[in-house]
Amino acid sequence: MSNLLIVEDDISLNRGIAIVFKQDDMDIKQAYNLRTAKEIFHSCKLDLIILDINLPDGSGLDFCKAVRASQDVPIIFLTANDMETDIVTGFELGCDDYITKPFSLMVLRARAMAALRRSGTGAENRIVIGNLVFDFEKMEFSKAGLPVQISRTEQKLLRKLVDNKGSILTREQLMESLYTNEAEFVDENALTMTIKRLRGKIEDNPGKPVYIKTVYGLGYIWTGGVMA
Repeated sequence: MSNLLIVEDDISLNRGIAIVFKQDDMDIKQAYNLRTAKEIFHSCKLDLIILDINLPDGSGLDFCKAVRASQDVPIIFLTANDMETDIVTGFELGCDDYITKPFSLMVLRARAMAALRRSGTGAENRIVIGNLVFDFEKMEFSKAGLPVQISRTEQKLLRKLVDNKGSILTREQLMESLYTNEAEFVDENALTMTIKRLRGKIEDNPGKPVYIKTVYGLGYIWTGGVMA
């Protein structure tokens, strides 16, 4: 799973960007000022930073310079500063891409994924486990050589579980991953049914699952097929 930091003081825009990237099952960190951005940067490993320049407590250019002094994490400037000198300055400081507002969220996503691929930190999109093949980029899934039809919601659930193999994920974590900002309005039975449908498609015996195990009172865990 890739860790993305969004540094943007426009709250609505920040949330909109987060929603787009949560569809790719990224771990999203959000900051609305430089102070929070610095705290996040020093507290965890990041794979990509989307960074505004004009922030309420300083310039994103200074943050980019500080990041570059210690890490090579890809940085994409997302800013209203569209003068040629601004763009040149951004690249001179070490940004990987420079996108000016207004912009397309889909174009931003495509360029972010390209930056991740270039850095070699993007999540593996084709996973083979026993007789199961999951190709998340092409949205093609198979079992024992036969195609398996998996819905978009089931894909998101599967990706979340596989990327966190061996770790217990609570129902709350899975609900948030599947339904983002609408999780609190979705019936919890929806998660139970999604788990049941996914097991029916990938497990040999859904009644005795070996991939998606229930940890009673806590949540679920992807075991990779190891009996537990």
